[in-house]
Amino acid sequence: MYNLGLMSKAGMTIMARQVAWIIILTLGSAIFGGRLMAIEEPDFRLIREDGDIQVRDYDAVIVAETVVEADFENAGNEAFRSLFDYISENDIAMTAPVTQESTGEGWAVRFVMPEAYSLESLPEPQASNVQMKALPPRRMAVIVYSGSWSGENYRSHLAELMNWLNAEGFEVTGDAIWARYNGPFSLWFLRRNEIHLPIRLN
Repeated sequence: MYNLGLMSKAGMTIMARQVAWIIILTLGSAIFGGRLMAIEEPDFRLIREDGDIQVRDYDAVIVAETVVEADFENAGNEAFRSLFDYISENDIAMTAPVTQESTGEGWAVRFVMPEAYSLESLPEPQASNVQMKALPPRRMAVIVYSGSWSGENYRSHLAELMNWLNAEGFEVTGDAIWARYNGPFSLWFLRRNEIHLPIRLN
């Protein structure tokens, strides 16, 4: 234990640095880790893994969804407030990831609801632009990557995933879903991003 009364100015500086590093490491593991601390994520069964690409089986999930007419990089920001207001007003825990999927004219942005809820037990959204949906069980091909949330980074990894699926003979059955697991203030190189593509069961 430190004796603050007898500690020199240099010793205080060393202790302050040690405390600062402890705080940084603690917050880093909680906020920037591959799986966010105390944040629920949908369970899946890992079917196959090839480097940064995985094939996963997901059970049905319930989502809160809002559709925005915005470009790829701004859709999440525009949709976030409506979805966050819904879970805050109803004391529903935040989960990860936040996902978005193209609707053709815009983007459907979704919060996955905690597993404890059913479609019947969830409160009805007060905002007209928020809808509750049940998504069916699906087999997903997933590529995991870090880095920025730019459209360029997204498109390059989507192309990599598509090339792998074509080479392995998988049939894609739906649109790509972009999944983000970290908050906007996380360091870019520690972010966990994913692209999910539904594929036909073999």
